Amino acid sequence: MKKGKAGTMTHDYKRHGTTSLFAALNTLEGKVIGECYSKHTHKEFISFLNLIDKQTPKDKDLHLIMDNSETHKTESVKRWLKKNPRFNFHFIPTSSSWLNMVERFVSIITDKRIRRGVFRSVKELENAIRDFLQAHNEKPKIFKWTKDAGTIMLKL
Repeated sequence: MKKGKAGTMTHDYKRHGTTSLFAALNTLEGKVIGECYSKHTHKEFISFLNLIDKQTPKDKDLHLIMDNSETHKTESVKRWLKKNPRFNFHFIPTSSSWLNMVERFVSIITDKRIRRGVFRSVKELENAIRDFLQAHNEKPKIFKWTKDAGTIMLKL
């Protein structure tokens, strides 16, 4: 990279595969539960819900705010929800500011750990993401709204 020139991929860049990150942001503490999967289907989503269940206090109701992905609405997910009543799903528009918090966190991972990294396999990429999540959770930062509710309501 040269001063004043945009960064680009080199001619010898090789993509070794992709991963699908499922992430749950605890808005009160700033901690993130995350896991990488090779696919993004209802099976992986249920596996992720089980992970959230294991890593959160059993006496707490959980409110998951998510987009309208079909992965979240399959019959098997609905059956799982009936067996796990402390989980409450709230579906919101894709561009909602609640989702922007999680998307911002993903962009932080991208900027600080993935971009310009060299990963020779998907496993290396996933390990880098897990390491980043662990380091983040040791010193979590709470995402704060930059505008108060009154200011937001005035815009509506």
